[in-house]
Amino acid sequence: MCRNCGAIVGAGEAVCSACGASQSDTELQTSRARRPVYDIEAVRFARAILTRPATFSTIFLMANIFVAMLMWASSGFGWSAILSFPETVLLVYGAKVNYLINGTVNNQHQWWRFVTPIFIHIGFLHLLLNMYGLWQIGPLVERLYGSAKFVVFWVVTGICGVAASYFTVRPDLQVNSLGRFLFKAGDPVSAGASGALFGLVGVLFVFGIKFRHELPENFKRAFGTGMLPVILINFFIGYVGRGLIDNAAHVGGLLAGATLAAVVDYRRPNERGGVAIFWRILQTAALALVAVSFVMVARNFRSTMGAVENTLVPVASVNESAKVTGYLNALNNGDRTFVFAFDERNAQKLNDAIKELDEAPHLDEQADALRDELKSLLARARDFVSLAPQQQKTRVALVEQKKILDDYRAWVQKREEWVKSEGDRYGIELVNESNEGESQNTNSQKQR
Repeated sequence: MCRNCGAIVGAGEAVCSACGASQSDTELQTSRARRPVYDIEAVRFARAILTRPATFSTIFLMANIFVAMLMWASSGFGWSAILSFPETVLLVYGAKVNYLINGTVNNQHQWWRFVTPIFIHIGFLHLLLNMYGLWQIGPLVERLYGSAKFVVFWVVTGICGVAASYFTVRPDLQVNSLGRFLFKAGDPVSAGASGALFGLVGVLFVFGIKFRHELPENFKRAFGTGMLPVILINFFIGYVGRGLIDNAAHVGGLLAGATLAAVVDYRRPNERGGVAIFWRILQTAALALVAVSFVMVARNFRSTMGAVENTLVPVASVNESAKVTGYLNALNNGDRTFVFAFDERNAQKLNDAIKELDEAPHLDEQADALRDELKSLLARARDFVSLAPQQQKTRVALVEQKKILDDYRAWVQKREEWVKSEGDRYGIELVNESNEGESQNTNSQKQR
């Protein structure tokens, strides 16, 4: 009898005359062997995990795109935004630079720049790469741990990445090419979500190792040590692109994600959907921190734009030696502090600026003369601003104020002449940016 259709088959016949099915035991066994064998345990685990929602992965993806569109509008919808937005736009929207965090401008420590860079990208190509990573990895982590923990992971690892970038700006540290993988001589603009993305990679790496005894075989191979090739390939790319890629942010995010995964439990397939109030509170706090940070960006939009005007910057990373960078930082900070002192009648930062100029490295005689003249202007500004408001209105004080400001304008002219004559030697130029946001983007930028 035919095993396929039930028709009577003669003894010794190899093929059913009714349906053409083979009657050979050997061929039947071979056919069965070729059928795919499914790991029932893996299928059940995947169904339980992958059917969960991944709401905040989509929300964060859309938020990054929304911010990029706002930045593009502020850039005048130029096609250059494919590779890079103007530096002014990056700064006013909250990209990371140490001197704005440190409060050397307007006497304001812009702490929110530890948060906002997670949602800001250097250009659309940078955005595309990071959002593809979020689209691939984010939903997986969110479904494994739940939305509340995912939000905390994303924000915390992103902040840790920015903090690592902040602390590795070391112009005084002499290191070789390997050390430059992490440490930076200059203070470049840095932004991007890849610190948080590396945090998610760190979560999956530790997750696969920590829970290897309860994961199906296929999932064991995908997570844990299965994430090592992803990590190593990205570090290799980062080493080749050091100077353009902020590797410190990647390492900081990765370590933060691994640490969180080591102490946080995941949501198992048979667990109910409830979330502990503790994680709800942390989720709300993380989202509130992001919201408040961007409110601070909006409130300080114009003042930040004004603060980055007329700033000396290195035009190429090869010229960003610690010596040149140290001098430029001191001169720029002194210039900003002088303007702030007269605008706000505040002498608080003047002594610090004078001290920084005292410690500025020697470049040449003309550079030293500029530095010494700016020190004298800062000291005179300190004496004037320290006067009581009524004393500042006297005729003698007003004459002195006019003389100080005239001397400052003359100093600005001398600085421009020095840049024109010696700028190529040191690889620097003077960037003049209008209040409408037009800029020449010459400073190096770090992508994360």
